[in-house]
Amino acid sequence: MSLLRTSFPGSGDFAPLFRLLDDYDDHRSSRNQSAVRSFSPRFDIRESEEAYHFDGELPGIDQKDIDIEFSDPQTLVVKGRSEREYHTEPSAEAKEGTKDNETKPTHRFWASERSVGEFQRVFSFPTPVDQLNVKASLKHGILSINVPKATAATSKKITIE
Repeated sequence: MSLLRTSFPGSGDFAPLFRLLDDYDDHRSSRNQSAVRSFSPRFDIRESEEAYHFDGELPGIDQKDIDIEFSDPQTLVVKGRSEREYHTEPSAEAKEGTKDNETKPTHRFWASERSVGEFQRVFSFPTPVDQLNVKASLKHGILSINVPKATAATSKKITIE
């Protein structure tokens, strides 16, 4: 489902319904994937007179793990992968009890709520865009993409020599 639909005037009343449908679609697709879990990062999409602006939440994902490309002249694809990382050190007692040839103690999860796995978002534009001047940045877990609109073709008179 394209999120651009929710950005049109008068659709604010339906935004929660679109989000619910997106969540349901994510849930259905994740039930069919047993080996690779996926998630769908959330994006805010704004339109100005000269460009489309995307701001998506990708916390903890490195720039090298994100791909942004056009699958056709009107379709932008943002995809990547998120993996779990843990930065807590084992206690001193656990370190003493583990010898070099033994495996590290395993953890028992009480909750596992972080989004991990592969993701892909596809956005279709209602007007032509300038693919050559797209700019993207990743700061503090927010991916910002600026997609300029294509300038209107101007007519040019050709003189016969």
